[in-house]
Amino acid sequence: MIIARTYEELTAARATLGQTGLVATMGALHQGHLALVEATRQNGLTPIASIFVNPTQFGPKEDFARYPRDEAGDIAKLEEAGCALLWLPGMEEMYPAGSASTVHVNGPSQHWEGTQRPGHFNGVATVVAKLFGQMRPNAAFFGEKDWQQVQVVRRMVTDLHLPVRIIPVPTMRETDGLAMSSRNRYLSAEERKAAPKLHAALKHAVQYLLAGKEPSATLHNARHELAVAGMVPDYVALVHAETLEPLASLQQPSRLLAAARLGHVRLLDNLAVC
Repeated sequence: MIIARTYEELTAARATLGQTGLVATMGALHQGHLALVEATRQNGLTPIASIFVNPTQFGPKEDFARYPRDEAGDIAKLEEAGCALLWLPGMEEMYPAGSASTVHVNGPSQHWEGTQRPGHFNGVATVVAKLFGQMRPNAAFFGEKDWQQVQVVRRMVTDLHLPVRIIPVPTMRETDGLAMSSRNRYLSAEERKAAPKLHAALKHAVQYLLAGKEPSATLHNARHELAVAGMVPDYVALVHAETLEPLASLQQPSRLLAAARLGHVRLLDNLAVC
């Protein structure tokens, strides 16, 4: 695996590769990230990856400073997974002195995480646009755990006519249903036992909705389930799967989104409804 730390190294390495699929990460890799690498290969593309903990998508009271970092471990995992190129830029490569341009997004970014984390998706869109420009992938693979992020990136790519296919990959889960996340390592032993109840509450809600139960009552019940499990829900919402607009009645395509706090950890999950 080629490791590039400067733009010159990246450009030289990229020139040796053909059709590529990008897995953009912030490191602290787990099996969910490696599933994206495998999906790249299954789509007939050469896997390439990036690791950059992007400060512009963190709020002032969020966990940028303590976000888990394990460069040596991440490199070993990507090498074993067959990644061909890893882009490991420093801050000066991504945000050089004099940088004055950012991407501002609306549409699917406006609610949910957009409300809970103001400016977050502008930071995501900006760094993803930079990565696409630097690495020139033919496709980029994103996990469905961050469903809203996938829709924001898709909208940006469409609106800015970027020549990159966005390919979502189903959420990788632990055996008890918990969506894999780099932040799961922050959970205490007791919190780890409770965390899968977020996925369970969403599964129950999908069953109720498909059985014809009224959406507002279903969402209320899901929030109650989370509260009983010791979580503080930020939102549980039935939304249009592409626009992320809230739905008052079931229609296609729809998705359930949820975010809840468990101790000091914020958990996200989502499920397709219909």
